[in-house]
Order: sequence, then structure tokens, then C-alpha cells
Amino acid sequence: MSVLLINNRFIRSYRIYGFIFLSVYRAVVLIWLVNLARLSPSGANLQPLKFILSNTIGRNAEIFPTLSWAGYLKDWNGPSATERPTAYIIILNDTHIRKDPGCDHGIAAHSIMLGAREKGIAGCIIGSIDRTGLRKKLAIPDRYEICLVLALGKANEKVILGNIKEDGSIEYYRDENSVHHVPKRKLIDLILDV
Repeated sequence: MSVLLINNRFIRSYRIYGFIFLSVYRAVVLIWLVNLARLSPSGANLQPLKFILSNTIGRNAEIFPTLSWAGYLKDWNGPSATERPTAYIIILNDTHIRKDPGCDHGIAAHSIMLGAREKGIAGCIIGSIDRTGLRKKLAIPDRYEICLVLALGKANEKVILGNIKEDGSIEYYRDENSVHHVPKRKLIDLILDV
């Protein structure tokens, strides 16, 4: 489990044909991933989350421009046309069931991403979304709050974890070889002795 967790890094560049050519197969995998979210814990067991699946070129093209990618990478505008995700899962909160999803969407997203990684699929949990634009493009009814978009595909980049440097910056960055570096706080700095 720890290896799966360590390898489950947010990927922002994908191989265009990396996640199986057949959209039917992709649809089956996406449904399997949503089932992992369904089986995950939910506050008060209310299970307010709903999901929109996308694995076609047309629908993916509608979703992509509503997303913001890698805010710390100021000189990068996101994946090029040949590096975009093969599929998306949009996580919604049904406000007729619960006004606030609490942390259910985070738990569901993590379950989906771990399941994807287990299948050799990389991804990125995106919260920086033009929600109004996405709602219009996909005609999402108002009762559904857009929580997160999960981008999925075959990784086309390398990500390395490291400790935060002396300057204390938590900003991820890319080196001269386009390797993505993610600084993490030291374990000893996370545990309080109170």
C-alpha cells in the first residue's frame, strides 16, 4: 500500500494513446473506479456524490479548457494537444442529499486515484475549475455542486518526491530535464508533541 501511495503522484502530461485505444474498455475501467468511490466511507453514510464520466475526444475537448493546470509552473499553460488526459471523472455533490459534501469528495477522489494507479493509470485531482463554464458545457443541473475533476491517462512525465529545502518552499517545480519535483514536509515536522 505504501508503494502505491508513493507512486500515486499527480501527473499533468499524458501519452495520447497510452490508456487503451478502446473507449469501451476505458468506460468499463471508469465505472470500476467509481465503484471504488462508492465503497469508500461517507459522512453519516449519506453518500451524496455523483459522477460524470468522460472518455471521448469530443467531451474531453469540452472539459479541458475549463481546467487550470499546475499553478506553480508559471511558464507552463498545461498539457499540449498531444499530452492531454484520455479520460475524466467529474465528482459532484448532490445538494438535495447534503448541502456540503464535507470531505467525502476528497476521500472518493483518493480512492479513485489509488485504484487508477493500481491499473497503471496516472492522474491528477483538479480543484481549480471554471465551474460556471463546465456546468454550461455539460448542461449540469444546478442541484449538483461541481467538487473536483479527475484527469486520467498514461503518464508522460516523471515525478520525484523530496524534502522541503532550507528556503521552506513547498512549490513543486520542473528541472532542466522536465522532471517534476514535489517537495514534502519532513515527517518529524508533522507530528506535534503536545
